[in-house]
Amino acid sequence: MSRLEAKKPPLFISEPLAEDRVSQSLSLLSRILKSCYGPEGRLKQLHNGVGGYVCTTSQSSAILSRLSVSHPVLGVLTASVQNHVSRFSDCGLFTAILCCNLIENLKSLNVAAFTVIKISKHLLRLCMDYLKSEACGCRVSLDFSSVETLLCLVRSILTSKPACMLNKTEVDHLTVLILKAFMFTVPCNVEANAVLGKCVIVPVKGRRVMDSAVFPGLLIETPEIQSAKPLTVKRTCSNMVKVALFCVSMAGDCFSHEEGTITLHHGISLEMSELNQLLDVGKQLVNDEVGLVVCQKVIHPSLKQYLKENHIMAVDRAGLSLMEPLSRMTGSKAIASIHLLACSSYGTLKDVRAESFGSKHFLHLVPNDTVVCSLVLCNRNETAWDELKRVCETAEHVLQLTVKEPLALLGGGCTETHLASYIRHKSCSVCTTSLEDLGCSRTQYQLVADAFCRSLESVACSLNHDDGEILTDMVYGHCWLVPSGFPSVSNSSDLVSKCGCGINGNTENLSWRLLKGQFASPVVQGCPKEPSANAADFLTLDCFAAKCSGLQVAVETANLILDLSYVIEDQN
Repeated sequence: MSRLEAKKPPLFISEPLAEDRVSQSLSLLSRILKSCYGPEGRLKQLHNGVGGYVCTTSQSSAILSRLSVSHPVLGVLTASVQNHVSRFSDCGLFTAILCCNLIENLKSLNVAAFTVIKISKHLLRLCMDYLKSEACGCRVSLDFSSVETLLCLVRSILTSKPACMLNKTEVDHLTVLILKAFMFTVPCNVEANAVLGKCVIVPVKGRRVMDSAVFPGLLIETPEIQSAKPLTVKRTCSNMVKVALFCVSMAGDCFSHEEGTITLHHGISLEMSELNQLLDVGKQLVNDEVGLVVCQKVIHPSLKQYLKENHIMAVDRAGLSLMEPLSRMTGSKAIASIHLLACSSYGTLKDVRAESFGSKHFLHLVPNDTVVCSLVLCNRNETAWDELKRVCETAEHVLQLTVKEPLALLGGGCTETHLASYIRHKSCSVCTTSLEDLGCSRTQYQLVADAFCRSLESVACSLNHDDGEILTDMVYGHCWLVPSGFPSVSNSSDLVSKCGCGINGNTENLSWRLLKGQFASPVVQGCPKEPSANAADFLTLDCFAAKCSGLQVAVETANLILDLSYVIEDQN
């Protein structure tokens, strides 16, 4: 009999944020994430310590899903960020870095946690009200009748991930492709309950990025079909290709011995009986003038041969992921039984063609109305391709969010510094009634507001990875990055030509404040102005919905962690 150990009592940890272990872990996580931030972010290689796949990335979704976090406090933070990323796909690093900054800056204040939380909630409301107001100076309206700002938004996403290893020409090429692919998924006839289509990414690794292309419809890899040979597909009298879509196996293995007992008469072969049933299905498909059969699973070789002899193209092993876009694109209903074939289940295609990329051969299904498209995505190696795939999926999701809310925020750190300038201005003129409602003194309010603003500005400072200086102007409240390698002098503003987002040039006689560098700066801030220019050729933009959500998640998660009094750990 094995020895039994007595159950250990749970471990109670009071004031978990006061523990050195938590502070050190939080600081380490913050440094890891800050070092990944922006176009110049440093890459991270993650693996499980015992070999296997190595992931090279600077994306929050890839990093946080592979990081092992032991302390519950960090677990709350990473879970909140991952939940945000699962809903919006973008601004994960912004959310995580801001949350870490808020925790570090707010917990060091000599102000009760309850008061800090109430004030930070108030400051969050000020931020959200400002971002959603017409007077917001860091917001850009997106017009879907003009593609310039949409291209800027997609380009900003692509250039923010250096592990994709793209040069400017490749970025421009992919930017156009991603936007074109998205436009294919927008239905032409807008109804009350219009639903966006789907872009299917087709992997082609080891090829040039410039070989990437977009096709309306679907590409299905079919090694047995050579693009050099012309395809002969049976068509209906209206010159359409009728499609039958099967989600059941057609390999003759419909009967499973594990499901029960099958009684057969003497001399009857189960295999032949199943094959005859499949051939009967084939005869019905021929009579119904079907030109293409797509099966999620396997088609029996004899049935394949029979269909081929009758000029019906058969594609098997299509996989579950293609069933939904295939059904939507063709208008067909997936057939779940070979015993029940209804003519209403069939769909139609405009054409079927052969395409090839390198050594891969594809069947190109061309729809009547394009709501589904295929993005053939090429990159030099598997590591760069994996990162690029994640970035393209993020860009597609951001464009979908932008349809619902056609707005963007200025990137390059300018939204963060502009918001900080706005909060500093508002906090200087906070009324006595607001202070009474919050139950705090003016000094406490100013302390929390300053920590809140420093947390936002620290996110902008994370974009500079080469020990350069970060400036903000006192007119627009935008972020300006001074290149490294220059001495810290009073006229360092002469070294910058454009702000982080690219909307402002250094053409005015601006006053400056140093955010990061050797010298301290006074914090006297007027209300930041809206830039005079509404657009630029190469703006850096962020997704409005994702960044607003990230701001809320960061503040609310920081408040939750600051409010923790006890952590109870089970030691068994």
